[in-house]
Amino acid sequence: MDHLPAQRSPRTTSFMIIWIGQAFSLFGSQLVQFALIWWLTQKTGSATVLATASLVGLIPQVLLGPLVGALVDRWNRRLIMLAADSAIALATVGLAYLFWVEAVEIWHVYLIMFIRALGGSFHWPAMTASMSLMVPEKHLARVQGLNQTLQGGLNIISAPLGAVLLGFLPIQGILAIDVVTALLAILPLLFIAVPQPRRGAEAAGTSAPARKSLWSDMREGLRYVWAWPGLIMIMVMATVINMVLNPASSLTPILVTEHFQGGPLQLGWIESAWGIGVVAGGVLLGVWGGFKRRILTSLAGLIALGLFIMIVGLAPASAFPLAVGAMFMVGIANPITNGPLLAVVQAVVAPDMQGRVFSLIGSMAMAATPLGLIIAGPVADLTGPRIWFVVGGIVTTALGVGALFVPAVVYLEDQMQAARQEVARTQVVELAADDPLTLPVG
Repeated sequence: MDHLPAQRSPRTTSFMIIWIGQAFSLFGSQLVQFALIWWLTQKTGSATVLATASLVGLIPQVLLGPLVGALVDRWNRRLIMLAADSAIALATVGLAYLFWVEAVEIWHVYLIMFIRALGGSFHWPAMTASMSLMVPEKHLARVQGLNQTLQGGLNIISAPLGAVLLGFLPIQGILAIDVVTALLAILPLLFIAVPQPRRGAEAAGTSAPARKSLWSDMREGLRYVWAWPGLIMIMVMATVINMVLNPASSLTPILVTEHFQGGPLQLGWIESAWGIGVVAGGVLLGVWGGFKRRILTSLAGLIALGLFIMIVGLAPASAFPLAVGAMFMVGIANPITNGPLLAVVQAVVAPDMQGRVFSLIGSMAMAATPLGLIIAGPVADLTGPRIWFVVGGIVTTALGVGALFVPAVVYLEDQMQAARQEVARTQVVELAADDPLTLPVG
């Protein structure tokens, strides 16, 4: 078992080795995502097809999130990441073969996107929940900033590189690159131990109770999240925002080709602008550190994100550079919004609950996105994609401003931290009552 005793220093070096392998894998995945979306765009020119592609990628996370979270908290997280990465690589090999023999159909692409999303729905909570056991709490926000910077940096590289590679390689060649980068992610996991959280009574040092059912674990995760009205409100906000913003994101290729009359190079520019912005936002967050109350940093980023995504939609066809600049600012707002919020949850949620909590957050945040995509595809085919950028920007800005006046949201971190400290104090008192020799002296 890969347990991490409470007194042992977090294995930050091991985490960074795993993180580097995952960074290579993410690079390959983004190349594949760009190539497949462009292939669908060129083959069909349909906003409905692109919306459907996004939809099949969301189904595993939305429908299986609570179950996945409970499994992540029960199973070995290292093995979960290994299995997820391996399944994604094998699925990609299968799709590469179909392209090679020229037998690929649109439904094949949908199926592979679904399998990749299913693997990701296990991998992300396992990786994120392991972070708090391998990285000191004071560095969690920095690592989240590093994650956001990585995401942006890869967008800078992968979008234009994907466009260039499509001119020199068949699409199965790009899929082969993804398989190689997946192997780089799998290799460290074969040799590095990932700590498992101690559960319940074991964490308190008491005798372990009978193992609970999977259903009980799922209900426990739901009760844990439901106990925090501020967290529930943030999840509801994320649900609404994703419902209006994710369709806009999936329709970006149509916006570029139909409204701005561009090609893969222009699509690469607008995605790279977002990536450069994310890098800049990650650096800004690392230097500035954000407001003392981290949730205020996230809300400020959310308001800025909404304003600039609205500008992308309002830019006239002759003002493509304006859209690129606005997308750069959207990128800056992204890590400022997400980084502090994820760090708050990692810092205050018990390690043995984080798989369930992160999966529930992801599931609820994406729950209404399929509805948005189902509506967005046909509407964008009739009216054009710009409306989704404008509406999404307005809704996002309004929710960010409104949350500033809700105490349950503004003081969420204080409330959760105080509750966790009270639980820890109660456990110490109970242990001391059982064994007087454990009482501190003086």
